[in-house]
Amino acid sequence: MSEVFSSPVLKVEQPRRGPFAKSRYKVLDGDGTVIAIAGQTNDEGRSEMRGLFPGKSNLDARAVLVATPDGEPLLIVDKQNGREYTEILRPDGDRIGSFVTERVGRRYVIYDDDGALIGAVDVDVPRNNFEVKDADGGKVAHVRKKWAGLATHLLTTADKYDVEISDPVREPLRTMAVMTAIVMDMNLHEAKEIT
Repeated sequence: MSEVFSSPVLKVEQPRRGPFAKSRYKVLDGDGTVIAIAGQTNDEGRSEMRGLFPGKSNLDARAVLVATPDGEPLLIVDKQNGREYTEILRPDGDRIGSFVTERVGRRYVIYDDDGALIGAVDVDVPRNNFEVKDADGGKVAHVRKKWAGLATHLLTTADKYDVEISDPVREPLRTMAVMTAIVMDMNLHEAKEIT
């Protein structure tokens, strides 16, 4: 994964769609080249419970497949019901790591595939800045949600995130830092509700 997401500056963008659109994302490098695309899978996560409008509520379970622009699968972001647990998986289903809620909307801890603590994500009050830290509390990345205006925020899924990695960051924390934008969007911003 690290070779695909090797740029120290990345952008994660959602195409402009209505509020009931499925989870879709583009990952671009610092030069604006699309290096990965992500779209909601048909199984919508492993959880059994589904909302009335799957993908509309931040509480709905769903899965997003991240692939190269040529369609080669890279990762699966598997968000469970609620905001408590999201796994990052390889295409074969092996877990790379997980995001676990410590304080809803304010702090998430990051574990590797063996369940060892490798980092955390601290969230600011408006939920627009996400500081990714390693297990020792050192900053490894900053993810910032860009404001696109009230109409765009409320009526579309067109969120944009800047990801800045403080290299060097070892795997799997580097991949988890890059996926922070998608995970936080699915957990905190996808419903387009004023909270």
